[in-house]
Amino acid sequence: MPNVGPALAQDLERIGIHAPDQLADILIFITRFMNEVSFTRIVVLTSLAMIAFAGNSLLCRVALKDTGIDAASFTTIRLVSGAVMLWLIVRMSRGGRSGSGNWSSAFALFAYAACFSFAYVSLPAATGALLLFGAVQATMIGHGIWAGERLRKMQFVGLVLALGGLVALLLPGLSAPPLAASLLMLGAGIAWGVYSLRGKGGGDPTRVTAGNFLRAVPIAAALSLLLHQDAALDSAGFWYALASGALASGIGYAIWYTALPALKSAHAATVQLSVPVIAALGGVVLLGELLTLRLVLASVAILGGIALVILEKQRAPDVQQATQADTTSLRG
Repeated sequence: MPNVGPALAQDLERIGIHAPDQLADILIFITRFMNEVSFTRIVVLTSLAMIAFAGNSLLCRVALKDTGIDAASFTTIRLVSGAVMLWLIVRMSRGGRSGSGNWSSAFALFAYAACFSFAYVSLPAATGALLLFGAVQATMIGHGIWAGERLRKMQFVGLVLALGGLVALLLPGLSAPPLAASLLMLGAGIAWGVYSLRGKGGGDPTRVTAGNFLRAVPIAAALSLLLHQDAALDSAGFWYALASGALASGIGYAIWYTALPALKSAHAATVQLSVPVIAALGGVVLLGELLTLRLVLASVAILGGIALVILEKQRAPDVQQATQADTTSLRG
């Protein structure tokens, strides 16, 4: 890596900024950090993306619980601000990449965002994040089975464990979450699973997501118009929705798609197990939510079961390659 310190200082001086050495060093560090593919950079970007994804649950819950905004307005503002932010990111990125999204994926995105918002009218952040993540993964795994993928023994055990955790979480009881809101969040998870499946191989993911956000805006606006009699908005709710769309969604997705190429598929899937955990901790620390025994046990069952499915799926090709290598060596 060449020493860019003097060159950077000269460029700053040309435009009238006489930067001290410390400022130049900071700018150099930021430039190198953003341009180099390093372990530290990937860890930081991945961590920020997971925090952003969990932040969506926290922002939506606090907005719909503690401010005057309604769910439809929150959804519309989130999608509009997310579309604007993603459009800006795409405009600033390098050209030569393809991808624009489509209306079917946009509708799946809208269905996720709308169900997500209406569910958080009454769901705690931790419970909502767990239900959402479980439904997303169940949709992805179910699609794989439908497409002919065969589950290994431990994968089947993990799937049963995860589904059992979801059922246990929703069983009637004093600590059970509201059923209607829970079903809405499960619907949001299914919609996001469909959206993710449709997005595979669709081109540059940031551009595709930007296009889908733009297409989802008029659908969300139509929902707000349909429910205009229940519309409510205050400044706090507006800013929470804006942060959810522009920061947690727009920038969050862009960061994730930047880190994703450097992660193995199993690692990318496994690291997302942290999102419900981060949301749960945020709900307890920031929103004063209670961490019930039911939620803890259900989380262990759901996240542990999904981890089994993911890790066994990753192990299967390794075992197959080892077997093929042994066979080849015997033949030789």
